[in-house]
Amino acid sequence: MAELKDKYRNYLLLEKGFSDNTTDAYCRDVDKLLLFLADEGLELRSVVLDDLHRFAASLLDVGISPISIARILSGVRSFFTFLLLDGYIESDPSELLESPKKPDHLPTVLTLAEVDALEAAIDRSLPEGQRDHCIVEVLYSCGLRVSELCNLKLSDLFLEEGFLRVLGKGSKQRLVPISPRALQEIGWWIEERSHIDIRPGEEDFLFVSHRRGRHLSRITVFHNLQVIADRAGIAKRISPHTLRHTFATHLLEGGANLRAIQMMLGHESIRTTQLYTHLDRAFLRRQVIEHLPRNARS
Repeated sequence: MAELKDKYRNYLLLEKGFSDNTTDAYCRDVDKLLLFLADEGLELRSVVLDDLHRFAASLLDVGISPISIARILSGVRSFFTFLLLDGYIESDPSELLESPKKPDHLPTVLTLAEVDALEAAIDRSLPEGQRDHCIVEVLYSCGLRVSELCNLKLSDLFLEEGFLRVLGKGSKQRLVPISPRALQEIGWWIEERSHIDIRPGEEDFLFVSHRRGRHLSRITVFHNLQVIADRAGIAKRISPHTLRHTFATHLLEGGANLRAIQMMLGHESIRTTQLYTHLDRAFLRRQVIEHLPRNARS
């Protein structure tokens, strides 16, 4: 397979005349497909159109926008065209593969620079500064829903193991890896939190209000995040879900395993639930540490 990928790269560079950047992007698309096929137990020569439809659906499952999926599928079609010309396959399964239509409203994704700017706009000297900094980091590097963040408890944190327990939709629990950067932010916030007068019954909630001593509401997190974005000069209208979507997009672009991303987001489907069982916690944690861009560069 390595030899085949090298031949494909040369085909793009020499025969198609693509730039190095375009060639790299097309090769990353192939890597995504090959990871999916390996998870499904499929051989490249045996791929049929339905397999490619399921590949496209798996991209949508992890929150990738239709316009990004269309670009990835373009790379997949190019690869199968090469395989046909090379004589590796006898027919092209991607010939009738259609790209998803562009919706009226595409989900917003932040760049890495915008994520950094968002955190830089938070004044840690303010009483709520460390809390809000921690919230942004946890939303981005753990991919939580806002309701999951607000309901996160101290008893859900397994800091030595590097995981947190999340109660997701349908009261389903999952374990999500915590990046080294998020671990540090949580530790600093827990120290700050110890000085807050917390109301009875609220003691176990991780994120609480300095003034009221109660756990934060979804509305408060939405509002605070938009205020921070305005202060950072980010023109996009963002929400906690924007950071969740950015988490999935950055992991996928970094080469993370699609099934691992689905597990971390808490996305389940009838088609894929059985395939989750072979992914252990150590593997999931490696996906975050190795493929989330800020971890890779630190």
